Amino acid sequence: MSRWNRLRFAGHIAGAGTAGGTRLVLGCWTRTPHGPFADVMVQHPDGRRTLLAPDPWVAEFVASTYTFDEVLQVPVEVRRGGTGAGSQWSVSAGPLRWDLTVGRRSALGWALRAIPGPLGRTLTLARVSDVVARLVMPGVRTLGTAGNERTEWYAARDLHGLAASRASWDGVDLGALTDVDPPADFGFSSTPRRPSLTALTSTVRVAADQAGAFLGKGPRGQRPAG
Repeated sequence: MSRWNRLRFAGHIAGAGTAGGTRLVLGCWTRTPHGPFADVMVQHPDGRRTLLAPDPWVAEFVASTYTFDEVLQVPVEVRRGGTGAGSQWSVSAGPLRWDLTVGRRSALGWALRAIPGPLGRTLTLARVSDVVARLVMPGVRTLGTAGNERTEWYAARDLHGLAASRASWDGVDLGALTDVDPPADFGFSSTPRRPSLTALTSTVRVAADQAGAFLGKGPRGQRPAG
């Protein structure tokens, strides 16, 4: 029997910085072992890292894979008008309100779309793309070691910039859209420095004795709309 189980999460990650120094990372997942859900990682200007998770399953899995100073279990809702240029997204997650507009597909996005899906999800290609990512997008990794002896790799399928973004925390505006600088520090990888929306599949290799707690158990997360 294998010592490992592979858990796959397919969807989108949006990353943005704000003029006030807050960095935001949204995971909007349509296919997962837990069903559709969304979560948000927030790094405040003082460096404090907060996870906004919709239920105990998401809170436990994400917090045991990445690093946070606090975890808030709150309703997380995402309304999407599509995934192409000009699409409007609206995120509501406890104290956070975040509206963003998807920009144009980047040159790298066009290249990613040419990679066959089954090939793109392999660990072998992740090893190769990790070398490329380090060179062209400093701070971005596609393969690394996560918490609790887990290994995670990303298979990106598309990449768009963000044309606009505005967010508030407890009703206080966080400032205009900026680069994700300094990089967000939740785990082995940051989002691209330029604000972006990435379509991808994230594979997390989990020890078999840990995976049972996350397979086929618990309530469903908040379903992203749209």
